Amino acid sequence: MAQPKPQSQASTGRPISSPLARFRPYLGRSLHGYNRQQLIKDIGAGVTVGIVALPLAMAFAMASGLKPEAGLFTAIIAGFLISALGGSRVQIGGPAGAFIVIVYGIVERYGLANLVIATAMSGVMLFLMGLFKLGSLVRFVPVAVVIGFTNGIAVLVALSQIKDLLGLQVAVMPANFFGMLATLGNHLHTVNPQAVALAAIALVLIISWQWAIPKFGKGRDSAIGFSRHLSVVPGSIVALVVTTLMVGLLDMKVDTIASRFGGIPSALPGLTWPDFTWETARFLIVPATTLALLGAIESLLCARVADGMIDDRHDSNQELMAQGIANVVTPFFGGMPATGTIARTLTNVKSGATSPVAGMVHAVTLLLVVLIAAPLASNVPLAALAAILIFVAWNMGQWREFVNLRLFRVPYRVTLLAVFFLTVIFDLTVAVEVGLIAACVTFIYRISSLSRSEQLAAPEQPLLIGHEGKIAAYRIYGALFFGAVKLLEQIEDALPTRCLVLDLKNVIYMDSSGVDALMGLADSCTKSKVTLLVCGLTHQPLDIATRTGLKKQLEATGLLPDLAQALDAAARMSRQPFDLPLPKLVI
Repeated sequence: MAQPKPQSQASTGRPISSPLARFRPYLGRSLHGYNRQQLIKDIGAGVTVGIVALPLAMAFAMASGLKPEAGLFTAIIAGFLISALGGSRVQIGGPAGAFIVIVYGIVERYGLANLVIATAMSGVMLFLMGLFKLGSLVRFVPVAVVIGFTNGIAVLVALSQIKDLLGLQVAVMPANFFGMLATLGNHLHTVNPQAVALAAIALVLIISWQWAIPKFGKGRDSAIGFSRHLSVVPGSIVALVVTTLMVGLLDMKVDTIASRFGGIPSALPGLTWPDFTWETARFLIVPATTLALLGAIESLLCARVADGMIDDRHDSNQELMAQGIANVVTPFFGGMPATGTIARTLTNVKSGATSPVAGMVHAVTLLLVVLIAAPLASNVPLAALAAILIFVAWNMGQWREFVNLRLFRVPYRVTLLAVFFLTVIFDLTVAVEVGLIAACVTFIYRISSLSRSEQLAAPEQPLLIGHEGKIAAYRIYGALFFGAVKLLEQIEDALPTRCLVLDLKNVIYMDSSGVDALMGLADSCTKSKVTLLVCGLTHQPLDIATRTGLKKQLEATGLLPDLAQALDAAARMSRQPFDLPLPKLVI
């Protein structure tokens, strides 16, 4: 006799679902039908984003306790890989302000070599998250937690730049909040007026450039065209050029990239391999996990924002895999952690990017800057870079949310403020852990409060008339899970004399604790010689009842399809004397 052939996708008509995500970069799809006009747009957008990324990459690296070239190398290598292998059409990857506090803490506590290992470990975690289709889980991080730690990081980034903003002579800046305050307070007598003046000029230029250029273009067609060309140049570049010229022409005595770091190398670094032992890696699991989670949240939030602007949908799992590859490769070439960046991505979109080619061009633009114009950056004053970072920190924070807190419930307020203050005062990892726990507890409480039981009264159910005390009927609403088993416990404390009817038609979810509670209620009914009748068990509750054996236990007493049949059976039972056998139920 021939053996039946296994069913294939074609025979069943259903696609075979794989637990692993397919590696499909968006670049491959976007090149179908790619034309010269799109290439021109992508080149223009890529060059524009490269100019915007130049000062930010250096500033993020220096604020993280690294040399400025670390940020440039990250923007070049990681930026190219994320665009070439990612799941978004327009996302730009590179160093981000959100990493500053974490990277600074890792460098201070574990050293630069261990930052390489921690970054690579976070890259492996990110790749596995994408491979196992965990990209969508990042969306379950509550908004209150995201806003709390984002605003907290913005405060710490701004605070870390006060030293260079004021030109203070501080050898080593601590990573913790109170240490920063104490160090700044102890060195206020070393304020450099020239550094303060340069920082103020840089801030004025950045802010005025952002607001004045659009207004300048109003009115005349020629002014509008000139304004459009000027708006391509970011205010941060204008501030860097002006302050650098001032330092050179006026011979100002301020710290520059050359005086502190010896300049920027005009070549890419070679491959470096740090000492790696399991003993070292064991201590880096927590910071590496923090880098991975923060990178995933930042990149996928950025991708969602970009989707809304270009009417597209990114592949979150592919994006995480690309982020993972970039973070595995980049640190071994002198880079730092990388993720999707909102400011550069928005610039890319507004500059007319049509495909990931724009992000690759942005990386090539930065590479040409390093190879050709690196010596020109030696005189860039650190006070100007500090002003740029403070402006970035201000834009990073969602400060209006603090004003709007009064519009939300107490749990939301407590969660947001707790994460914010824990991020600023203690540690980002602790803040996120506490925030997630608080959000979970709040969610469990809310769901348990929405779950309820309703006792059915005789006037509404004619079959109950004349059976008061003998029959009790309850309708359960919501989720029957560990946070709502008290509903069954309350019913168990007030059992009738003959029959208990439970209508579970409105139960949308039941977990193992709910199953145990129902089994316990069935056992109590048996001991009290009360018949338990259950009806309306469907969908997920029916599935878990079948798998756990609860369905068989309920079938022994009575499992009926609807409430009317259950009440009719209960009425017939109630009319029978105790010493006579109960009527057989048809299930």
